[in-house]
Amino acid sequence: MSNAVENFRQLHRNTSPLRLPNAWDAASARLFESLGASAIATTSAGLAWSLGYPDGRLLPIEETVHAASNMVRILEAPLSIDVENGYSDDPKKVAENVMRLVGVGVVGINIEDGSDDPELLAFKIDAIRNAASKAGTDLFINARSDVFLANLVEPSKLVEESVARGLRYASAGADGLFLPGIKQGDHITAVVDQISLPLNTMAWPGLGDATNLGELGVRRLSAGSAISQAVWGHAGRLAEDFLKTGRSDTVSEGAMAYSQLQGLFA
Repeated sequence: MSNAVENFRQLHRNTSPLRLPNAWDAASARLFESLGASAIATTSAGLAWSLGYPDGRLLPIEETVHAASNMVRILEAPLSIDVENGYSDDPKKVAENVMRLVGVGVVGINIEDGSDDPELLAFKIDAIRNAASKAGTDLFINARSDVFLANLVEPSKLVEESVARGLRYASAGADGLFLPGIKQGDHITAVVDQISLPLNTMAWPGLGDATNLGELGVRRLSAGSAISQAVWGHAGRLAEDFLKTGRSDTVSEGAMAYSQLQGLFA
């Protein structure tokens, strides 16, 4: 496991950002791996929706562990799971939840602050790091901060607050800093210049491509829930047309071949 985690860590040290088309179930994870993804990470929103839950820290940890286990079973690429806030406000309980994921073979997590006090996330990261150390294992902890995404402070202080949180999370044991919603080049370089953690950004209108982001110092680029939303949008249009017209000639527009899908799981 330690070698797998270190290999995953190494993917964050290239000048070209690690690109993660976030998966929401075992099938999407295996598909993305077959297309060349060097690692797989989940979208917490997409995973929740696929299991019949709304996004927003409501997915039971048992469901998350089961989904992770299914992904690990069919993947060779390292897997990182978005655990939202760890599904508890108690750092000890969060560490227990995360160690259940480590137990099924997960090599990394995303864990967020959201509207919580950043000190709470720091305590959670510290608890996770201690639990992993006591178990003699390793884990890549990607600390997500919603400063930009949720506009947690006034615009002039977005960078300052993001840097302050990034430094605190690094001191607690985080391996990476995820700032969804950051998109301006000067904001990105200002953060990169002041933190040692590899910076993770999320696909966003107005954000540069991977080459541009790599030049700015970004080391990880996530699709977030965008691909899952696009897939369900397409499925919804096909189903709506079928329900209205009963036409057979449009229901499989854009479909992958049955044999190709079967081949992913052979």
